[in-house]
Amino acid sequence: MLVDRGAFALDVSLTVAPGHVVALMGRNGAGKSTAVAAVAGLVGLDAGRVVLDGVVLEDVATRRAVPPERRPIGVVQQQAALFPHLGVLDNVAFGLRTSGLGRRRARERADALLTEAGLGELRDRRPSELSGGQAARVALVRTLARGPALVLLDEPLAAIDAELRPALREAIRAQLTAFAGSALLVTHDARDAEVLADEVVVIDAGRVVQRGPLAALRATPAAPIVTSLLAGTA
Repeated sequence: MLVDRGAFALDVSLTVAPGHVVALMGRNGAGKSTAVAAVAGLVGLDAGRVVLDGVVLEDVATRRAVPPERRPIGVVQQQAALFPHLGVLDNVAFGLRTSGLGRRRARERADALLTEAGLGELRDRRPSELSGGQAARVALVRTLARGPALVLLDEPLAAIDAELRPALREAIRAQLTAFAGSALLVTHDARDAEVLADEVVVIDAGRVVQRGPLAALRATPAAPIVTSLLAGTA
């Protein structure tokens, strides 16, 4: 897919296998968030296409472009963006209600999902009463509740204090393991990729530099930027 912004062009080919998590890594300005926005339909393509489970969501050649709200894709951003006026339970239930469930059934299902994720004790709290890590996990539950085929996680741990990230990574891994779909994780932290991802794609200046299992990239980095990113010095 190609997104041409004049001074910067993203020109990449990304594949996420069914049930897998792919980590998209790169330094600031490499094009990671642009790639996620293009897959989600928030940024239009200038060339190429987006295909999910055999369904064409966007194809420049045929002028097909499914609106973002109709794509079976969930997005979790760096800031959890929970509704501040709703409690945790109703935040999760909101997504279910937009999928067609009635209020009572949506709240029952939301309660069950929070309990399964180990977050049941937070059901009555407002977002302002949550820690950053708790908010991130609730946001992921809310996104996964709708059953998307693909979830996009745009640096969900970047705003979390370093000492809290290891436990949060494990919690998110458990949530993604129970998820039937696929995930594309944007991160600049190799530890995120190590814990959460099956494969890593490194991009720089809008181009793919190297892709493969993290261990393979560490063993034979294709460029200095790969070494720097995996060492946490980029």
